[in-house]
Amino acid sequence: MEGAREVFLAQGFDAASMGEIARKAGVSKGTLYVYFDSKERLFEAITHEACGAQAETVFSLDSADHDVEAVLTRLGRSFVKFLCRPGAMSPLRTVIAISNRMPEIGREFYETGPAKGVTKLCHYLESQVAAGILTIEDCEVAAAQFLDSCVATILKPLLFNAVEAPSDGRIDHVVGIAVRTFLAAYRPVA
Repeated sequence: MEGAREVFLAQGFDAASMGEIARKAGVSKGTLYVYFDSKERLFEAITHEACGAQAETVFSLDSADHDVEAVLTRLGRSFVKFLCRPGAMSPLRTVIAISNRMPEIGREFYETGPAKGVTKLCHYLESQVAAGILTIEDCEVAAAQFLDSCVATILKPLLFNAVEAPSDGRIDHVVGIAVRTFLAAYRPVA
């Protein structure tokens, strides 16, 4: 899978060939087709693996941890740093580019990555509402709002290759604003 990932990142989905992927992986094309019946299925498997790993690592939240500010700060930093790591935008750009003609790949990417992250954060927020720490009408919307706030002014410029990855200081600044805004909206009024 690593060889295929490298070829897709270097050449893009459309230019990548199963022959080149097999060569890079050190296997025959026939062997590759035993495991994946098409380039689309191989790309889908790679994105599924990457997104699943992201959701499990970045969104590992302990519902018993009631220090919401610290939890959201850690999550926000991890989430933004994950998106800003070298090579992170290439799969996203590729999925966006091909999802119009292959919607199942776009759907799979979204469900195993972004949607799973929102769901995991939503469950954490629900536990904090149940504990009386937060007051949230719709935890799914609140989770999506928080994550979107963390990448405000960061994701789109990176996606379009308009800027270099932000510094840790910039990430901390944007995430800090997102956390403070979130808590101002959802902490119970005393």
